[in-house]
Amino acid sequence: MSNRVGTQAADGAGARWAGAVRREAGAVGRAARAARDGPGRERDLVVQALKAALSAVLAWFVASDWLGDPMALMAPWVALVLVQATVYGSLRQAAQQWTAICAGTLLASAAQALTGNTLGALALSVPLLMLLAQWPRFGDQGVYAATTAVFTLASGAVSVPAVGHRVGQAALGAVIGVAVNALVLPPVHLRDVRENLGALAREAAEVLHAVAAGLRDGEWDAATAGDWSRGAARLERRREGLRSARGWSRESLRLTTGPLRALHRVPLDVPPESEDARWGRVTDHVTALTRTLAVAADDTRAPAPPEAAALRVYARLLDLIGDACEAEAERFRGAGAVGYPDAEAETETEELRTRLQGSLRVHAGQGAARTAVLGTLLLQAENLWVEAVPGTRQRERAE
Repeated sequence: MSNRVGTQAADGAGARWAGAVRREAGAVGRAARAARDGPGRERDLVVQALKAALSAVLAWFVASDWLGDPMALMAPWVALVLVQATVYGSLRQAAQQWTAICAGTLLASAAQALTGNTLGALALSVPLLMLLAQWPRFGDQGVYAATTAVFTLASGAVSVPAVGHRVGQAALGAVIGVAVNALVLPPVHLRDVRENLGALAREAAEVLHAVAAGLRDGEWDAATAGDWSRGAARLERRREGLRSARGWSRESLRLTTGPLRALHRVPLDVPPESEDARWGRVTDHVTALTRTLAVAADDTRAPAPPEAAALRVYARLLDLIGDACEAEAERFRGAGAVGYPDAEAETETEELRTRLQGSLRVHAGQGAARTAVLGTLLLQAENLWVEAVPGTRQRERAE
C-alpha cells in the first residue's frame, strides 16, 4: 500500500514538473517569436544581450591581443556588466563600479601588506568592504569592492604595479562598455510609455463596459461590485507601471544626442506627460465610481441604489465612455480612431446626461439615500467623459 502511494506521489510530482517545463518552454517560444516578428521588449532584450557580449569580446581583444595583457580578466568583466538599460545608467554605474574596484584593490593590497598572509588579509578587508558596499552612493555596485578584493588576494598580485594594472583594466572595460552601449543602437525606452498608456486606456474601457453590463442586466450585488473594485485596483497598478516607464524614458534620453537616437528604431513621438496625468485622473474617477457602487450594494450601509430605469440609462452612458477609452487606446497604438466620438455619439451622450439629470430630480423627491448615489455616479460619469474625450474640456470652456 505504501509503495503504491509513493508511486502515485512520484507520478504526480513528475507530472507537475513536466507541466512546469512545458509552460516555461512555451514562454520561451513566445518570447522568441515576439523578438523575431517585430520591435518590442523581447527584441530590446536580445539587442542588449548581444551588445553586452560584443563589449566583453572587444574589451578582451583590446586588453589581451592589443595591449598584450596575459591576465585580461578585469576589462571584459567590467565591460560586460556595464551595458545597462540606458546610456546614463551605464555611465553612472561605470563611475560607481570603478570606484568600488579601486577601493577593493587598494584595501586588499594594504591588508596583505599588513598581515603578511592571504587569510588574514581576507578577514581584515572583506568585512570592511561589505560595510562600505552599503553606502548609498555605490548603488548596487558596492559588492564589487569585496569581490575585487577576493580576486586580488587570490591572484597574489598585490604590488603597486599590479594594483595600478588592475585599476587601469577596470577603467578600460568601463570605457568600452559605455561606448558600446552609447554608440551601438543606444537604448531609448519610449515604446513602454505608449504601451502603458494604451493598456491603461484599454483596461479602463474594460472596467466601464463590465460595470455597464451589470447595471443594464440588473443582476449585480456586493460580490459583483467587489469584482468591479478589483478591476479598478488593477488600473492603479497599471498607473504605477506607467510612472516607471516614464522614468525610464526620461533617463534613456539623457546623454543621447539626436544622431544617436536616430540610430534606434523606436519612434521618438512619445506622448507628453500630460497624458499620464489625464489617465491618472481617469483611474481615480473609475475607482470612485466602483467604490460608490460597492457602498450602494452593501445592505448594511445607508445609501441605496438608484431605480433600475435610471441605472439602465447610466449603463448606456458608461458604454459610450468605455468606447471613448477604447478609441484612445487605439490612438496610442497608432491605429487611428482619432475621430471618436462622432456627432451621433456626442448627441446621444448629451441626451443621456439630460435624462439622468431628470432622474436625479425625481430621486430627490424619494429621499436622500438614492439621490446621493445617483448624484455621485453622474458626477463621476461627467468627469470621465471630460477626461476620456480629448478636447471636451476646451469645448465646454468655449461654450
